[in-house]
Amino acid sequence: MDMVVQTEGLHKHFGAIRGVDGLDLAIGEGEIYGLLGPNGSGKTTLIRLLIGLLRPTAGRASVLGRAMPDKAVLSQVGYMTQTSALYDDLSVQENVAFFAAMCGGGTDRARIAEVLALVDLADRAGSLVRTLSGGMKQRASLACALVHRPRLLLLDEPTVGVDPQLRVAFWTYFRQLAAGGVTIVVSSHVMDEAERCDRLGFMRQGRLLAEGPAAALRAQAGSATLEDAFLYFCGAEP
Repeated sequence: MDMVVQTEGLHKHFGAIRGVDGLDLAIGEGEIYGLLGPNGSGKTTLIRLLIGLLRPTAGRASVLGRAMPDKAVLSQVGYMTQTSALYDDLSVQENVAFFAAMCGGGTDRARIAEVLALVDLADRAGSLVRTLSGGMKQRASLACALVHRPRLLLLDEPTVGVDPQLRVAFWTYFRQLAAGGVTIVVSSHVMDEAERCDRLGFMRQGRLLAEGPAAALRAQAGSATLEDAFLYFCGAEP
């Protein structure tokens, strides 16, 4: 399996705070890898290091064989932030078209219509983003991350505010993407989402304390639930 994401001794410090603390990670092509941990555990910092928005304090991170940060990789990476990066005074369709163009995907109208239908926003394509609910903005952000057909998808809490039925639809699509070779790194607090990942990394205080498929982690911890397994390995609730 080709490695799409690799980190070696990765550190990111903010003064005395260690956002990421000596992380070694390898994620293969077509894998869905879940980051599970409490707020402040380093999940978002890690994702920002992988997209090149942050520079490491020490160690290295590589994406698709290139050391990050590297602008040449960005056209092959989709990134959905934890907070909205949309432009409020543009329509939903205009936002998706803008991000498609920024990532080198052009402005293929058929593709834009496809991703808007996927996130159930086809009927709001012409609406200004500022008129959308929080959940709708989350769905529009996902469309922007998907529109240019990335090889690596970085999703930071992608289903916050999304109703359960649409969440299932999202994960069905994520699995289809992975089957086609797209690698997905997703942070989440939702346990049923974590169960859908091929592997999980339990993070706390910037460190990766346990890693593996959900069933294996539960078995190692002698636990019936992921919450209990996280408590076993990390000494805290996720």
